[in-house]
Parts: sequence; C-alpha cells; structure tokens
Amino acid sequence: MSIGQSTGTKPVSILPLPPILQRRDGTMTRELLLKPGQHGLGMTHDSLAADTTTTATCGYCSTGCGLRLHIKDGEAIGLTPETNYPVNLGMACPKGWEALRVLDSDERATTPLLRDSGGKLQPISWELAFETFVQKVRDVQAKHGPDSVAFLSTGQIPCEEMAFLGALARFAMGIRHGDGNTRQCMATAVSAYKESFGFDAPPFTYDDFEQSDCLVFIGANPCIGHPIMWERVLRNRNNPEIIVIDPRRTETAMASTQHLQLRPKSDLALLYAITNWLIENDHVDHEFVHSHTRGFDELREHVAKFDLGTVSKSCGVSEESIVRAARSIGTGKAVSLWWTMGVNQSYEGTRTAQAIINIALITGNIGKPGTGANSITGQCNAMGSRLWSSTTNLFGHHRFESEADRIKVAEALNMDVDCIPSQGSWKYDRIIEGVRRGEIKALWVIATNPAHSWIDQSDVCSLLGKLDFLAVQDMYHTTETARLADLVLPSAGWGEKEGTFINSERRYGLLKKVRRAPGQALADFQILKGIAHYWGAAEQFAEWTDPEAVFRIMQRASRDQPCDITGIDGYAEIDQCGGIQWPWTEHDAQATSRPPQQRRLFADGRFFHDDGKARLIVDDITPMPEPTSSEYPVMLLTGRGTVSQWHTQTRTRQSPVLKMLYPQEAYIEINPVDADQWEIDHGDLVIIESRRGRIQANANVTATVRRGQAFMPMHYEITNQITLSHFDPHSGQPSYKDCAVRITRSAKRSQPIRSHV
Repeated sequence: MSIGQSTGTKPVSILPLPPILQRRDGTMTRELLLKPGQHGLGMTHDSLAADTTTTATCGYCSTGCGLRLHIKDGEAIGLTPETNYPVNLGMACPKGWEALRVLDSDERATTPLLRDSGGKLQPISWELAFETFVQKVRDVQAKHGPDSVAFLSTGQIPCEEMAFLGALARFAMGIRHGDGNTRQCMATAVSAYKESFGFDAPPFTYDDFEQSDCLVFIGANPCIGHPIMWERVLRNRNNPEIIVIDPRRTETAMASTQHLQLRPKSDLALLYAITNWLIENDHVDHEFVHSHTRGFDELREHVAKFDLGTVSKSCGVSEESIVRAARSIGTGKAVSLWWTMGVNQSYEGTRTAQAIINIALITGNIGKPGTGANSITGQCNAMGSRLWSSTTNLFGHHRFESEADRIKVAEALNMDVDCIPSQGSWKYDRIIEGVRRGEIKALWVIATNPAHSWIDQSDVCSLLGKLDFLAVQDMYHTTETARLADLVLPSAGWGEKEGTFINSERRYGLLKKVRRAPGQALADFQILKGIAHYWGAAEQFAEWTDPEAVFRIMQRASRDQPCDITGIDGYAEIDQCGGIQWPWTEHDAQATSRPPQQRRLFADGRFFHDDGKARLIVDDITPMPEPTSSEYPVMLLTGRGTVSQWHTQTRTRQSPVLKMLYPQEAYIEINPVDADQWEIDHGDLVIIESRRGRIQANANVTATVRRGQAFMPMHYEITNQITLSHFDPHSGQPSYKDCAVRITRSAKRSQPIRSHV
C-alpha cells in the first residue's frame, strides 16, 4: 500500500509541530498535570514539583488500581501501590508494578511515519502527517462516498479522548461507521444489561467480593485475569462457598470449593438447569420477583425443560454437582455471580449472561452487599468506551435514533444537531466485512491491534492489505497492525497524558501526566485536536481545549442519564475521593458532602426500563457452529495465559521483568491421556490445524483440560490464525473459545518447556 514519497528528512528531535500545537514561544503544548500537595493537580509538566508523589489509576485492566507515582526532578522515576485507594488497598499485580518501564521501549513510535513509494515507512513532520491524513480521508470519501471510511477505537485511552475521537469522526468528519475493540471483550455484557436492566449498568462494587457468603465465577479466572479482584476475595472473612463453572481447571477453579468442569459452551443449559432447580425447590424471592421483574412465568416454563438428567449428560457434570451448586446459591444469604470472557466471547453469550442475571433476580441477590449479577470488564477503560465513544451508543449512552437525545447531546456539545447522525454504526465484524466487499476503503485504527487480536487473523490481515488507506495511531510502531499501515501517528501512553478511566465498578479514576512522551509523540487528545484543525473543524471544537474541559462537556451530556456525573466537582474531587462511581448527580452532591467510596445500583429495586422493572429473558439453545469431528477431534479453547501477559503483548513484552514471568514461545495445554494416545511428550513441538490454518506450539501436558479439549493463550500472535469467525447474534461479539482442531507431534524438543501451572 504505497501512498507517496516521504519528504521527511529532518532528525526526529527537531521535527516541527503544526501551529495549532505550538505555544507562542514555539515550544510544545503540554497537557495540564496535577499540583503538589493536591496530588499535582493543575501543574504543567514543565513546572512539576521536583520531588513529590501523586496517585493515578493504572492503565492495564479494568480493575483500576491506584498507583503512587514517585516524582524526582519533574519526572516519575518509580511507583508503588497506593495503600489508601479503595480499589486495590495497597496491592498491585506485576503489570502495574511495571507500568512505567514499558514506556521506555525502543519500539516506541516517536515520529509520524509515512510509507514511501518503495514501501518503507519513513519519518515525516506532523504538518505532513496531518495533511496526508486529511487529504487521504477526503479523497476516499470523494471517490467512494461518505460511508467508505471507518475507524476502530479502543478501551485503552481516557474517556475524554474517546469522546473527542467519536465526536470528531462522526459529527465533524462524517465517518458513519466506527467501533471499538471493546466489541471483542464486553459487547455481550452490554447487550445483556441493556435488555435486562434497561441500561448498561454493572450493579456492583468491589466490596461485594468481601461481603458474599457464596461467590459464583462463570467463565472467569480472576486469579490470572484480575488478580487484585481475587485478592479481595481472599480478604473475605465469611468462609464463602466459591463455585467455578469453567471447562478448564483454572487457577481460580483450583482454589474453589466447587468446580463444575462442564463441556465447552454448555453453560447456558447448565444455568437453566440450576434456575429450574431453584424454582422447583422454592428458593425464589417471590416478593422481589413480583414487584421488580417481568417474565417470571415464561422463565419458569422455559427452564422446566432442562431436567437434571439430560443436562448432566450434555454438560458432562454429575447431577449431584449441579444440585450442590444450586443449593449453595439458593441457601446463600449474600450470593454474587461474576462472569467475564468465558461467557462474553460466545456465540450465545448474551443469553448466557442473562441466565446469570436471571438467577440473581429471582433469588433477590441484587442491590445488597455481597450480591449482584456482575460482569468483570476487561480493558482499563472499556466502560468509558461504552459511555463516551459515540460508536454503538450516542455520546453519554444516548440513542442515535432518538431525536430528543440528539437535541440534548447537540446542546451539551454546543454543536448543530444536524451534524449528529440518526443511526448507529456497523458493528466491528460488519466493518471488516465492509472491507471485504469493497464498501470500506480507508480505516483509522486507534490504540488497538486487530492484525493480531481479531478472530481468524489471517483473513483480517489480508483484508487490511486491500485498503486504499490505513492509518494507525499507537504508542509503538512495531505492532502487527502498525507494520501494515500507510501512516503511523505516534501517541503518548499511560503516564504521559491525562484524563479519566472508568473501572468495572463504574468508578471514574484519574490518569495523570508524570512523564514526557518520547520524541515527537503526542497525546491522542492533541493528535485529534490537530486533525480537527487541519480538517477545518477547529471552531466546532473550540471548547475542547484540554481533557478537563471535555470532562465538563461530558458532565453536561450525562444529566438525567443513569450514568449522571453532574455532581462531580472536576478532576480535583475525583483525586481527593480516590475515584468516584457513577452515578453522582448534582442532587447527590447537595445532599452529601463527599461521595461514599462503595455504592451499588438497584438498592431500591428500581431498574432503568420505563416501568422500573427488570426483564427475565430466556432463549433456545444454539448448536455449536463448528463441533468436533473425526478429522478435527479436539475443541480448542483460548483465553488469558498468565498474570504477566496482557492482550496482544504490545506493552507487556516491553518489560524484561514481565517477559521473565511467562513462556516466550506459544504453548498449548493438552490432556495427559490425549498426549499419550497421540505420542506427545511435555515440551514437544506440535502442529495444531483447523479449517483456517496451521500453526506450531509447544505441548504443555497438563490435567487442566479434559480429554478432547486443548487450550492456548490468546496473547501469542499465532493463536488467532486458526480461530473460527462467528459471533453472538445480539452483541456481535466474536466467539473465540470454540473451534475444532487436530493436534499432531512435529518434532522433539531437546529440553521440556517450563510449565506455568
């Protein structure tokens, strides 16, 4: 994809900034930082106190830990966990400890790069980068129509940058279609909550981990995926029953009191059988169900078809185990049910999530300490993407289709209502399909890596090569997607810019700028500001001067929404309170001087549907799209590998410490009986083949998987070369965790690999 000759010949250190990003004295504009004595609020980077500490929210996962940053000579030189932050209470996982180290990588993108006529990426000035981006997008729109450009966003950047990106792309540039990589992790939970509760509303607070007397984890492995959440479980003094429903004997399952090791994708039937047992044995909060839900009769009739004997055989779990789990749920005084990717990444994930919600509702385990149907989010700001990115929902979780919502958002943004589209975007998979059909000719990718992470990877990589123009905005120039780009826009990372993240429990936390970005890299906020200027939309975004100014706009737009944050007194109050959960309205602020640190939704039993009642939703079981066969006899599961790996390893592989903590070569977990039958020893190099491709990995012979199943971590580049491209019909989320493969020995290793279990 050659798009022209590079003209960038100056050294990176002196590449000029466009006028919109310069001060009058010619130096680079710096975002506001935080003041000494008030965690640094209000200072510019150039005047950051020489020696101080400040607390910021970690930028890896959705836990949203507080990290205490130690400043010397105006730069963060180290960090420790923040002991007073209500999320992590002085704890941090290895990724959090290494959050600063990954910023120092030699692979950082430090200057804009443009692919020249010879096919090489060459450094250019920001002026040329902005001019090229704007001209290429306009050329594609002029030639192929306004809908021929799309963007793929992220759950990795602050809310204010997501807000700016969505508003710029959709309201100013006329880009109709844009989605985020949160489609890969959280779309199912969003769909389930919206349909069941009337709004995308995770009801819990992390204190519930410590207050439950029965915790149920479905398709969730917090020991590895969210270790600080698991630490909160370990602080529970109620001697809780811990039930794990998972095909693998995960680290969390090993620590459980009950493990229902069911067959892959039989979880919906199992949950219906548990629901049926609860109803038959009258473990139902009838008063709550009558007053606060709709659909109980339909639910009872539907789940009656899922008798223990039939479900036991189909799931591979004994009747006694199902009854024991159901009884623990039915007799528990404070039962919380937790799920994550094992449920969400499924072709029937929305209905499975709703089956979990149904159990919480009919037993009255909602809105009280230690209860809830609780989706654990994946990325650090996936919750922010869901509210503010203007992809599947209009700004502030409004509806594109509602004229009243469009008018409200336009007034909050001080924009013309005519610039706000009346329809939402295509989902991620439809955007990719649009590239295949020639409908999408240009793609703008921001802080995500679809060439690694999207399902059936080889297919999506070939499709990216068909584009007329691919622009990638990222911290690193070495990601699989950046290597395919025509234009690379270098962005600042965590610790190099400011804004807010929203964690799994709806808590806004602050991201703070405590270091300078390397070279000419800019915060995504400043990149978007530059694009707006070169597009000719600077006046439309005149109020969007800095991230906190955008936060104030977000507050206006949130008014009277379930996620109302009009009562927050700016960044300073978020900082002083250790984060603030939504909602926090002006009325709340007037009634109480300081937000309580732990708040749950639905304590009053009122949900967000017009009638105030939650919906009990059921559906038929869907056949597995690609069952095993004599040719492909093994069901491949994928998921998180170790606590030190994260997603596509874009950041974690930049840390020498983290790299020492996980296998560098891809591995696959194989049951010992299967391994004996296939004459495979631990450490052998094996070939894994699906209908989509053929890869090699090291055999990790372990009893964590049952016979006829295998597991590969999603973090390795090769894993998604063989996954099956199919999706939940309600959420559009890919079903990564089921595809049929065969495994054969390739060659013997000289030494066995180190197992992580």
